[in-house]
Amino acid sequence: MAGGLQEKTYSEAEVAEKLHHGHPLWTFANGAIRRVYKTSGWKSTLMVVNTIGHLCEAAWHHPELIVNYASVEIALNTHSAKGITDKDFELAKKIEDVVFWQPGKEQGALEGVPLALKSASYIDYTA
Repeated sequence: MAGGLQEKTYSEAEVAEKLHHGHPLWTFANGAIRRVYKTSGWKSTLMVVNTIGHLCEAAWHHPELIVNYASVEIALNTHSAKGITDKDFELAKKIEDVVFWQPGKEQGALEGVPLALKSASYIDYTA
């Protein structure tokens, strides 16, 4: 709760609408919004888990994670509100922005993984 006020929880239809328009690769199941990130292997999976962990801890909003050799599944809901709130959508957006950040697509000094070294890319940016 923020400032003692009850957080707005979204109905299943509202969650579906918000996911459709703002988070098309996320789904809603078992009371949580969910996303699977495909990685290139264990080391990459650990980088994604650590990134998600840092963002969630900084936000003080803790997800469920399912960690496999080449994937990470995250499930977000607001336990204190017993549903999906703006916290879940905002954290989902932050996670997407950071995990899928590609410096080579921005103007600046950072180049990102060279296309010739696609095998060095740690996450499947198309999934």
